[in-house]
Amino acid sequence: MREPYDDRSGRARTVTRRQALGIGGALGLVAAGGLSVSAALARRTPFTGAELRSAVPLPPAFQVPLPLPSVLAPVSTSGGVDRYEITQREATVEILPGVRTPLWTYEGAFPGPTIESRRGRPVTVTHRNDLPVPTVVHLHGGRTPAESDGYPTDLVLPEGWPDAAHVTHPGPGGPGHVMHDPRAVVTKLSRDYTFPLDQRPTLLWYHDHRMDFTAPAVWRGLAGLHVVRDDAEDSLGLPAGRRELPLMIADRAFAADGGLDYPALDPSSRERPGVREPYLAGVLGDVILVNGAPWPVHEIDAARYRLRVLNASNARHYELEAITDDGRRLDLVQIGADQGLLAAPVVHRSLPIAPAERYDVVVDFSGVPVGSRVRVVNRLGSGRTRDVMAFRVAREATDDSRIPRVLSSDLPTWRRSDAVRVRDLSFRTGRMHGGHGWLIGGLPFDPARSDVTTELGDVEVWRLIADVHHPVHLHLVGFRVLSRRDRPPLPHDAGLKDTVSLRPGESVEIITRFDGYRGRYLFHCHNAEHEDMGMMANLEIV
Repeated sequence: MREPYDDRSGRARTVTRRQALGIGGALGLVAAGGLSVSAALARRTPFTGAELRSAVPLPPAFQVPLPLPSVLAPVSTSGGVDRYEITQREATVEILPGVRTPLWTYEGAFPGPTIESRRGRPVTVTHRNDLPVPTVVHLHGGRTPAESDGYPTDLVLPEGWPDAAHVTHPGPGGPGHVMHDPRAVVTKLSRDYTFPLDQRPTLLWYHDHRMDFTAPAVWRGLAGLHVVRDDAEDSLGLPAGRRELPLMIADRAFAADGGLDYPALDPSSRERPGVREPYLAGVLGDVILVNGAPWPVHEIDAARYRLRVLNASNARHYELEAITDDGRRLDLVQIGADQGLLAAPVVHRSLPIAPAERYDVVVDFSGVPVGSRVRVVNRLGSGRTRDVMAFRVAREATDDSRIPRVLSSDLPTWRRSDAVRVRDLSFRTGRMHGGHGWLIGGLPFDPARSDVTTELGDVEVWRLIADVHHPVHLHLVGFRVLSRRDRPPLPHDAGLKDTVSLRPGESVEIITRFDGYRGRYLFHCHNAEHEDMGMMANLEIV
């Protein structure tokens, strides 16, 4: 197993295979003994979860061309609003060469089609649900009114599902524990989601967010990209056109029949949520997909490229490096974070990325000889999961792109003294409804309970503490990282974020202003299995 990098000392810490497996297997002890053994889990292991092994032959790395998701055309642009239509449906696609894999999709593709938008120009997306289960759509990172944010009980019911008045949610405790949300807004067959997009230009993504069943739905293919642009960013001279590449990284595993393997207690995703015991900490696959292709390769010019990277994995963390054939590590020049451009570029040699995080980076391939290759590798992987994708430099080319020393001047300048309150929030394992769960502040998710209430416009500091890896996501707002372990934030914490990676035993302080819209929102762990097993909480903005 690859040794994880210790950012505090600059040295690698040794992690044995037994320790790494303990992050998944020891959760049975936690479920039985409560939080008393959480400290046993708080080791700096490279992942939280257990890995599935595919039962079909896997292709060699760097043979499949990198696909680029199609850009969805609007059905209407009248009245100052761009209108789109997306059908959620089952489809069978070729992910592994020569193997047919059934998926749940947006418009028959994985990833779903990309939506390209302009800042401040509203978008309405009509989603039609032709799948066999209810769905919910969340635009991750969007500044969205509550009625379109994709609250987990605001279901879109498929044909033949029981009447909306009888919709209940089994909850992570199983069919014997049901919850009803009186505030849920349930529709049949379709729903219009309206996104004002009054926000900084950035890479967003949309995915299913159904209560208790987000993890299997995203694993089966319900994810796509949404890009917001504006004139100021366009004028910077950054790499653009075919030299701007979206890269959705996700891990999966394949069953013997070519379908996606997933350890669901209820493979139909209709009644009983959750996964089998070994995977309670998170589900990891042994195949790394980029834009839906296994370990792909992309032919490029010897020039700068803008790589817009999303970790769309359920639970897997990555630490990315770009390495030439002769062993050189290329600079990863970070120009943006989850919520748009940084104030100034930050140079990395390796870049950690947790589930749901996005990084906007520029890589200069001009010094790489034509005909040679640059591999993108995952320092936290081992075996096949160490490789991610490759670039093959095919030709010399002119390049008039640049990386300005000043990227943006509109980042918020909240100070600790601006905060009207400080909240302490723990993200830890525990018991819920007679079984294992993942809890925020010692409580599992309940849509009928208000966990945090704040006034529109308030600035708050949140102190987050974790037992194992927890990528924490806030809906509606972006935030800045103030500290890690009471020390200054790390270089990759720069800019405005909406997801922050808490490492085992780590405390992180964030600051944000709750502006935009009033209503009911969420904050939660974006390890999708943790999320489905209780690690969400309500955020009420009044």
